Amino acid sequence: MMKRAFDVVASLAGLVILSPVMILLVLAVRLTSRGPGIFSQTRVGRDGVPFLCHKLRTMQAGTPHLPTHEAAASFVTPLGRFLRRTKLDELPQLYDVLAGTMSFVGPRPCLPSQTELVRLRAERGVLAVRPGITGLAQIQGVDMSDPLRLAEIDADYVRSASFAGDMRIILATVFSAAGRGDRVKL
Repeated sequence: MMKRAFDVVASLAGLVILSPVMILLVLAVRLTSRGPGIFSQTRVGRDGVPFLCHKLRTMQAGTPHLPTHEAAASFVTPLGRFLRRTKLDELPQLYDVLAGTMSFVGPRPCLPSQTELVRLRAERGVLAVRPGITGLAQIQGVDMSDPLRLAEIDADYVRSASFAGDMRIILATVFSAAGRGDRVKL
């Protein structure tokens, strides 16, 4: 209950405060590359239910729907590199948190095509929680290229989840994980 209350209050505050920044970033994306400023993609949510996840578009229009670790670096726009490195591409997910399809902290949502990861998460009870903008695996530097390791870390998070733990993950994301960016194939 406390987690959802935090998600609602913090995402609403974030949307109000950061909406001018998001508008400017959407315009910058639109002006520097062809396609929409906001990218919406079907991801696996709580209980395995698909939902639309929103991000600032960081890849060229027409890029195949692949997990980030399988996408070629050449697909990423120059502005997209900056947005990924600074994690600003995640700002539209504040809407997803407010809508209740995501949380600030939880396992990162994967694509439905990542069937091995979905299966491993289902076996470990990970799909019982809302996916998050950040999570335990992200602050440990583990991405989706190792489904078994990721599912185990996600399961550890689910088993030990607490409000205080979530606050530690948020702080670690802000102060140490920001700037790492996503790992794309070179």
